[in-house]
Amino acid sequence: MTHPRVRKAVFPIAGLGTRFLPATKAMAKEMLTVLDRPLIQHAVDEAAAAGIEQFIFVTGRGKQAIDDHFDLAFELERTLEARGKTAELGRSRSMVPAPGNIMTVRQQQPQGLGHAVWCARHAVGNEPFVVFLPDDLVVSRTPCIGQLLELYRETGGNVVAVQEVPREHTNRYGVLAVGADDGRIAEVTGLVEKPDPRDAPSTLTIIGRYVLRPEIFPLLADQKPAVGNEIQLTDAMARMIGAMPFHGLRFEGRRFDCGTKLGFLQANLAYGIDDPDVGRELVAFARHELQRKD
Repeated sequence: MTHPRVRKAVFPIAGLGTRFLPATKAMAKEMLTVLDRPLIQHAVDEAAAAGIEQFIFVTGRGKQAIDDHFDLAFELERTLEARGKTAELGRSRSMVPAPGNIMTVRQQQPQGLGHAVWCARHAVGNEPFVVFLPDDLVVSRTPCIGQLLELYRETGGNVVAVQEVPREHTNRYGVLAVGADDGRIAEVTGLVEKPDPRDAPSTLTIIGRYVLRPEIFPLLADQKPAVGNEIQLTDAMARMIGAMPFHGLRFEGRRFDCGTKLGFLQANLAYGIDDPDVGRELVAFARHELQRKD
């Protein structure tokens, strides 16, 4: 069976980034850089590498820098060209999507992830789409969202990226109740948002990559606030179980939670070590610092 092609990605990026204050007082959290690319560009690059064509940013106040980042910068480009910096000019131009392929919608009030996704309903239309949380940075041979899309083409329905966590951390995530499970693909039979660890149905949790059917939008429209007094995407997804296939995929790759200071620093270290320009010197510096701490 052929399932509708997925062309659009939604990036809910209206959050205030309070964990990174004061850095995020006057700049969008998504513009914090891992090595030399902002978090939002890592996410867009992953989506584009998996064949996504249209990028929908759900933003709030203070996020204008994100739109500017994905636009042409004429003064910068003229200067680079005049100075013969062709490599830098190429990098600046290569990360700008084609005209009309980026759309921005506003989430005027912070009412949760489910509400943010609902705000993108008119831009998505009646077709399947993916949701990216840029805080979750995944390093993998095949783009994480590409792995989910491959499974979606086999099964249809909804697909989410999942990983095991310690039971005491289940109150930080949406947690799956699992049916058939071959160790890589798990049938989703239930979903609970941030349960008490004693009540969690498993330790298999959702991270920030989703393939969703458009039938979720009317469910989000009447979804009542729940955990944190917010409209939870997990609650609306749970209502779709049984109406269509629903699977969790244990993806290949390393995930860094860049919504935390530790995860953000770990991601920068990992990317820096692999960088051909700075990797060797960074490793030497890290070893020196570790010896100094001993």
